[in-house]
Amino acid sequence: MAEADHSPSIVEYFGGEGGYRCGYCKNETGYLSHGMWAHSMTVQDYQDLIDRGWRRSGKYVYKPVMNQTCCPQYTIRCRLLHFQPSKSHKKVLKKMLKFLAKGDASTVAGVEEPMESPREDDVADSFVFTKESDISQSELKPLSVDQTECVETEDNNKEEDMKKEVIVKKMESKPFQTCADQDNAGSGESSDSVKLGHTTPKPGKGADLSKPPCRKAKDIRKERKLQKLLQNQTHTLEGPPSQEDPQVLLFQKSKSKANQPKSIEDFIFALLPADATHQLEVRVVRSSPPSCQFKATFQESYQVYKRYQMAIHKDPPDKPTMSQFTRFLCDSPLEAENPPNGPDCGYGSFHQQYWLDGKMIAVGVIDILPHCVSSVYLYYDPEYTFLSLGVYSALREIAFTRQLHEKASELCYYYMGFYIHSCPKMRYKGQYRPSDLLCPETYVWVPIEQCLPTLEHSKYCRFNQDLEAVDEGCIKELGRVRVLHKRIVMPYDIYKKRRKGPSDEANVQQYASLVGQTCSERMLLFRS
Repeated sequence: MAEADHSPSIVEYFGGEGGYRCGYCKNETGYLSHGMWAHSMTVQDYQDLIDRGWRRSGKYVYKPVMNQTCCPQYTIRCRLLHFQPSKSHKKVLKKMLKFLAKGDASTVAGVEEPMESPREDDVADSFVFTKESDISQSELKPLSVDQTECVETEDNNKEEDMKKEVIVKKMESKPFQTCADQDNAGSGESSDSVKLGHTTPKPGKGADLSKPPCRKAKDIRKERKLQKLLQNQTHTLEGPPSQEDPQVLLFQKSKSKANQPKSIEDFIFALLPADATHQLEVRVVRSSPPSCQFKATFQESYQVYKRYQMAIHKDPPDKPTMSQFTRFLCDSPLEAENPPNGPDCGYGSFHQQYWLDGKMIAVGVIDILPHCVSSVYLYYDPEYTFLSLGVYSALREIAFTRQLHEKASELCYYYMGFYIHSCPKMRYKGQYRPSDLLCPETYVWVPIEQCLPTLEHSKYCRFNQDLEAVDEGCIKELGRVRVLHKRIVMPYDIYKKRRKGPSDEANVQQYASLVGQTCSERMLLFRS
């Protein structure tokens, strides 16, 4: 993604966190991680961080101590351009189509779905709010660009104690884009507000999926279905209209290949009969900064979350508070960015809302980044558990990411959070193939098929088989780490000469080694 004119990321590193209860193996003190509070963050910085094993929960960004924590969590991504649904995936998609067409829950509720495990990472909610920044906003605003200050630095390469002045520019903070600005720009919402079963065929022209096809030749059925699609496809999208809808183009592209297995788009955008019982609509709304559509549906979204937490996670009624919901699933450090070569909805944090006949039944929390869509959390109305919404929403997010790829070619991965092989209920993420796991030592991606044999023998593994390979992004020059101190941006080698009190070099060294050289030179590490 091209460099944009935006404020730098500002983070506050907390160091190693240990002794938390593990949400997977239930070990009371076995979970260990490193953590930092992100006051603001660019989407490129967060993309680079998750490619080094970090993950966010609200504004808290954490990285498990992989070789020490009880249940190592490996970042997993799906190569969505080559993704093909499994038989289990197709069962879930067919189940949804059948429910929408006929509305008989009893005919689909009995279908077993082995992959219907929680998609979210249960661990995050248990420790995310134990550390929260108490820094005032005024301390986080670098001074304006037109003001400069001379700071002294020493040339350590010479024996003489020569001093020279270095002009350190003070950076101007950039205000968040308001909802009004967003709406005026026409890019505040995604173009993925799509209705399933959106087109009502005219009498005598629409295919009645409740009846068997009159002709059974496979190629003839495909040809007729494509013709119907081209004639009747009239669904609308949120945001600016386009001449050719990427959803339709994806469908046409998949149908043009003879004898190819059905794609998820073939199921998701299949035409429903004219007398379909239900209509499903998916809306993508920006959650941070909150768009007008997000604000208008906030209360309904919170009520779905509360019911989900109480029924699925057995939370007591007083635990899923509105404040917790906001901090955990609505607040985000990611800055909204809308580059001309990016997706129409822009980059940042969004809620993907599922509306059944005008009622919100599920919400997927996602981040849209330069190279991927990252799944953060899913919550749904427990009344619709029989629809396997965990799996269905993941497939919808894959289809949505493929749609974004049509506009932003570098956006071609779907990140599913963490894969925990030592926890059987979390292995389902490995069934979205082809997928890769991130090597915890060299930060290269390795196909999951190559990783599974070693994980069977040890819960912590180095996946990179090249024993001489090292972390190419490791910290090489600690002095180049960028620091924000008293609202002045400076390199660490200048800051440590000014610092009073005990040295913090070990803490900064740990931070820089975890975020890598590139991010450490781009992000601002807050120092009081």
